[in-house]
Amino acid sequence: MKQIPNLFTLLNLFFGCLAVIFTLQNGISVMYGPDGNQLVDMAERIWMASLCIGLAAIVDFLDGFVARLFRASSPLGKQLDSLADLCSFGVAPGMILYQFLRMSYMNQKDGVDISMIWLLPALLVPCAAAYRLGRFNIDQSQETSFKGVPAPAAGLLVASFPLIYWNAGNEWTVSLLLNKWFLYGFILLLCYLMVSRLPLMALKFKDYSVKSNLPKFILLAAAVVSAFFLKWLAVPVIFLFYIVLSLAFKNKTT
Repeated sequence: MKQIPNLFTLLNLFFGCLAVIFTLQNGISVMYGPDGNQLVDMAERIWMASLCIGLAAIVDFLDGFVARLFRASSPLGKQLDSLADLCSFGVAPGMILYQFLRMSYMNQKDGVDISMIWLLPALLVPCAAAYRLGRFNIDQSQETSFKGVPAPAAGLLVASFPLIYWNAGNEWTVSLLLNKWFLYGFILLLCYLMVSRLPLMALKFKDYSVKSNLPKFILLAAAVVSAFFLKWLAVPVIFLFYIVLSLAFKNKTT
C-alpha cells in the first residue's frame, strides 16, 4: 500500500516523457505560397503533448490525495514527485516553447538555417522549474501557500499554447504565438514568476467556508466563465487571475 502513491508519481513522469516524445516527433513543414512567401506549420499531433501534460497534472494531484488516503507520505515520495514534475512541467513545456521558437524563425526568410543558439532560451524554463522545485523541497513554509508560481501551473500554461494555436478563431492570436519577441518575453517572465518569492495561494481547501476561501471561489467562478466564452484561451486568462487574486488577497494566502 505504501508504494501506491509512488506509482502515481511515476505515472506522472511517464506522461511527461510521452509529452517530450510527441513534441519532438512533430516535424515542421515548410511550404511556399502563390506569391513565393515561405509558410511553415507544425503537425497537429503536438496537441498530444498538451494532453499528456494535462494527464500528468491530474496524476500529480491524485498522488498527494492517495498518499493522504493511505497515510503513506514519505521523504522518498516527495523527492520522486519533484523529479517527475521537473520532466512533466519543466522539460516538456520547454520543448514546446523550443518548437514554437523554431516556427517563429522559420516564418522568416532563410529561417530554416537559423542557429540553434537562438532557440536555447526555451531551456530556461526547465532550469527555472528545477530551481523552483528544489527550493520547495527544503522550504517548510509552503504548506498552505506558495512562494513563486508552482511548476505545474507554469507547465499547464505552456501546454495550452498548441491548443490555442490550432483552435484560435482569429489571426492575431496565431501571429502572437509565432512572434519570437513575444516568446522571448514570455519565457523570461514565466521563469521570473517561478523563481520569485511572490506569495501565491495554494489551491487546497481546509474547509469550504466563503470567508476562508473567497479568492479560491472567485478564481473558480472566473475559470468557469472564461472557459465557456474563451475556450482554450481561458488557460492564460485563468493563470493571470490566479496571480492577481493571490496578490490582492496576499494576507489570506500567507
